Amino acid sequence: MDIEFSPAEERFRLEVREFFNTEFPRDIIEKLQNGQQLTREDRIRSEAALHAKGWIAVNWPREYGGTGWTASQKHIFEEELERAGAPNVMPFGLLYVAPVIYTFGNEEQKRRWLPDILAARTLWAQGYSEPDSGSDLASLRTRAERQGDHYIVNGVKTWTSSGHWADWIFCLVRTSDDPVKQKGISFLCMDMKTPGITVRPIISIDGEHHLNQVIFENVRVPVENLIGEENEGWSYAKYLLTHERTSYAHIGGKKKDIAKLKDLARAHRIGNHTLMDEPGFAAKIAKVELELMALEYTALRALASVSAGGAPGNESSALKVLATENAQAITELYLEMSGMFMAPLVPERHDAGWADALGNVPAYAVSSTASYFIARAQTIYGGTTEVQKNVMAKAVLGLP
Repeated sequence: MDIEFSPAEERFRLEVREFFNTEFPRDIIEKLQNGQQLTREDRIRSEAALHAKGWIAVNWPREYGGTGWTASQKHIFEEELERAGAPNVMPFGLLYVAPVIYTFGNEEQKRRWLPDILAARTLWAQGYSEPDSGSDLASLRTRAERQGDHYIVNGVKTWTSSGHWADWIFCLVRTSDDPVKQKGISFLCMDMKTPGITVRPIISIDGEHHLNQVIFENVRVPVENLIGEENEGWSYAKYLLTHERTSYAHIGGKKKDIAKLKDLARAHRIGNHTLMDEPGFAAKIAKVELELMALEYTALRALASVSAGGAPGNESSALKVLATENAQAITELYLEMSGMFMAPLVPERHDAGWADALGNVPAYAVSSTASYFIARAQTIYGGTTEVQKNVMAKAVLGLP
């Protein structure tokens, strides 16, 4: 694969870099550099700044407000965004449900939802997993019974990321008891302010509120909120998941993390030498870098497949496995390097000044503890590594 960029593409890189240096909200970048958590308002301001520049819907077709960029431009943009330390977009609206809406939704649904997603006026959540339906998602039991021009929805969704921030949620719901369980599922969008919806927080192992349980009790949802055909939601869900799994790569962020890791290791003295002089630790960094190179090539192939607004294939499962395992490996190295400080988990790290209160413990050591903990989930959410290997075996390699 030729990954050399043309002079025009390098000029585009400089344009993107200049935007993040001079136009993007600096306080948001500084928060992330200090290991602080962003608020809902920070996220909205971040995405509004990208929208104002016309750079928010990187993968959307131009007719719906997308950039019309080539695969190389998309790669450069994402790399520069992460190099600058800016947050990635919240994926549930822009990356997940929007492609389903503009591909399978009707014209009224496109007019109703896409502009607000594009302008960061609404935030979305994803209602897929249930207490007894995780990897076996097709066994879901949240039910939508049609009564006239409404569905009555009852059930529970769990591990709902950013559900406490969301204005809307898209859900897989059971609308038929077809013996083939995948055939009885529909794709339904719901306003989170609808009576009967309750959001309960789930505090994750890093001490933060990322996740939620969402309970539906006799929730009345207009039939017009159904995407596509009733009982065909599984097909739309599979389409969405290929987009989801290509969103995990974060090449630029991983490159930045490894560069910082190397700098810290060179400054980390052990007697008369540095941690980077330790052959075992240096070999681990080299291994992670090689894995990242393989991930980058895989990501570029996946990105090329969506250049015209299409969907990647089942090969996206390989990208998901590579990306999440590489992310975990990087956090493990940070944690190993931080070990001598016995750094505590500090849930209060979203407050300014938390690092100073810890005395001689460097900020990266405390952040690495929380990052390590939350990265454990990466090979679980979005389809476990074991499930992705099954997908690759059957759909890519053609094995029984």
